[in-house]
Parts: sequence; structure tokens; C-alpha cells
Amino acid sequence: MDKLWAPWRMEYIKKIDDGACIFCRAASEDRDEENLVLYRGRSTFIIMNRYPYNSGHVMVAPYRHVMEPRELTDDEVLEIHELVVASMTALKTAMNPQGFNIGVNIGKPAGAGFEHLHYHIVPRWSGDTNFMPVLADVKMIPEHLEGTYRKLKPIIEGIARG
Repeated sequence: MDKLWAPWRMEYIKKIDDGACIFCRAASEDRDEENLVLYRGRSTFIIMNRYPYNSGHVMVAPYRHVMEPRELTDDEVLEIHELVVASMTALKTAMNPQGFNIGVNIGKPAGAGFEHLHYHIVPRWSGDTNFMPVLADVKMIPEHLEGTYRKLKPIIEGIARG
């Protein structure tokens, strides 16, 4: 049996076990770089996915712990849309993707690890899916999170504050 070492996963496992919402925690703490918070708006924020599907995978979430889009205020809906667009623009500038997957998982059965509404923005490139996930059940992420964070943060801040 082949072993794939991923020691950073233990941090994720421990946080799941403590039951705390990662979005509420990140929103309430003043540790943006550690929590990978890229931008704080009036009622929503942009955070990088610590366990990304692809390099540059970011999420937009309201500060309030809500579970469904119908629970959002009009201001939150507008700002989420603005920050999704700002995220796409920043990702285009920093990483030059050829496309995006944008979506929302609502409820644990749909893949939402935390029942705090959040929108995914995943940059895509031709050829970013190869034989590894199919044959080896392994996804390759070619850039370290901290490097992506340092690249995206000033661009997103400039666009969102724009």
C-alpha cells in the first residue's frame, strides 16, 4: 500500500473534532494571515480554502452564521456577489485561469463540512485534471497556500476597495 503523507491534515481533523465553525472562528479572530482571510467587507469576507480543490480556491461567506441563501439580507447578497466578482478578477490577474467553477454546498449531505453558508470560487485550467485523481485518488496542488495568499491578498484588497 502506498502512503501519502499529509501532516497538515491533522490540524483540520482536530478543528472538526472541536465542533467550532471555521468561518465563525476566522471572522471573529484577528489572525487573518493564519486563517487565510484575504479580505473583510462590511458583512462578508473572502477566505482561502485550506484544503483546496485547486490552487487559488477561495470562498466568500457572511460573518453571520446562516445556513441557506434565503437567510441572507439584501446587503449580504449584494456584497457576496461583489466579492465573488472581485475574487474572480484577482484570480485572473494573479493566476490567469481559463475558467471557474463557482458554487454553494448547502447542508452536510451536499458536501458542506460546516453549516455556515459559503460560496466557492475555484479557478480552472485546461489540463488541471489528469490521471492522478482517477488512478491514484490523489489531487496535485502545485502551489503552497502561503504563496498563493501573499500573491492574492494585495490584488483582492485593491479590487474590492476599488
